[in-house]
Amino acid sequence: MNDAHPQSVTGPSTASGIQARARRALAQLDAVLPDVDALYQDLHEHPELSGQEARTAAEVARRLEAEGYEVSRDVGGHGVVGLLRNGDGPTVLLRGDMDALPVEEKTGLPYSSRARTEDGAPVMHACGHDVHTACLVGTAAVLARSRDAWRGTLMVVGQPAEETLQGAKAMLDAGLYSRFGTPDAVLGQHTAPLPVGTFMHREGVTMMGSAHVRLRLFGRGSHGAQPELSVDPVVLGASVVMRLQTIVSRALSPLEAAVVTVGSFQAGTRANVIPDEAVLELTVRTEDEAVQARVLAAIERIAKGEAAASGAPKPPQVEVLNRGPVNRNDPELIRRVRDAHAEWFGREALVPGVLVTASEDFPFFAQGPERPVPIAYWFMGITPRKAWEEAPGATPQEKVAHLPGPHSSHYAPDREGSLRSGCESLTVAALACLHGGDASVNH
Repeated sequence: MNDAHPQSVTGPSTASGIQARARRALAQLDAVLPDVDALYQDLHEHPELSGQEARTAAEVARRLEAEGYEVSRDVGGHGVVGLLRNGDGPTVLLRGDMDALPVEEKTGLPYSSRARTEDGAPVMHACGHDVHTACLVGTAAVLARSRDAWRGTLMVVGQPAEETLQGAKAMLDAGLYSRFGTPDAVLGQHTAPLPVGTFMHREGVTMMGSAHVRLRLFGRGSHGAQPELSVDPVVLGASVVMRLQTIVSRALSPLEAAVVTVGSFQAGTRANVIPDEAVLELTVRTEDEAVQARVLAAIERIAKGEAAASGAPKPPQVEVLNRGPVNRNDPELIRRVRDAHAEWFGREALVPGVLVTASEDFPFFAQGPERPVPIAYWFMGITPRKAWEEAPGATPQEKVAHLPGPHSSHYAPDREGSLRSGCESLTVAALACLHGGDASVNH
């Protein structure tokens, strides 16, 4: 594909007739699902942390090769890229993230994770990436077996290290687009605690951008019985934590969405020892890059001001360890995906889109070498229907508050329903972007 003349994914041949093409392609799904289910249970039982996804990547690569994809391994870490060329047409990238979290599973499932790191920390697929990866592989198989339903090139990407917001950029830095071509559309989905078989789309900003900040506060240690001889970094840190709460409430307009959370506060080793320093780690979420810059400036200002007020021996160290951009859907592309989902699943399967305060590294895929790349990212419900109906509340927001969500030790998708609907949603979205094939009613 020539970047100077990108293939269109918006022509009339892809805007209609999705039912006929999807029926043709998804006739392969029943044959594919047993392996998708086996892969899902295997990945759930054997999760791997960010940057350690060697086993998962090998399983993905092996299955893509078996379906006829040209597979490249170790792209930006354990990244996997599978290419399937099927005539003239757009290049469509399908992405699934593969990494897990340091969470101890408490679902009680027979295939629960018992994985531990070398230092004994638990590991769990608490964010649904096992669903994403299994559905990615299932969709790749369905489309490989139904090449008369579409034309173009599929780029199937198994991405590492999403949870640390490093994997997508690492793959791009390793030449994802320069080696394999800049896609015309990038598609991704994420599990959500909505009823299984439902989908949420949002034009424009769908997830906030994020920053991971570390504050190292310096004090002067002493015996716990003689605090007057110290500059106590625990008290200093507590003051910083409380003052940080005023950024959103007092430094920003009520119309500017932002979250500032201190997730880690580490200081000292014993009750009777005042330590020399304290370390705080924060996450910052905003829906606008300019607001993020102001929040980061406020964090540094507060840390330095409180340190000076406490008589700290030196100013704090303020480090931004990593940043993730705002996840901003291309309006035309997400409408195309939403309309295709509505046609296939029915309008009743679509729930109104809301801004999600969590973050993703998916928007890095929009940064093409010569032009921006349209991206579309949506959410798929995975909550069993019975659990949804029994959850307290009259609105989706009220029900979600009572259900295990991503990063919970109890996060357990409806396995059969989630895998089927996830494969269908990604397949239908891909077909909506690829050109029609021999089975299309409009080609």
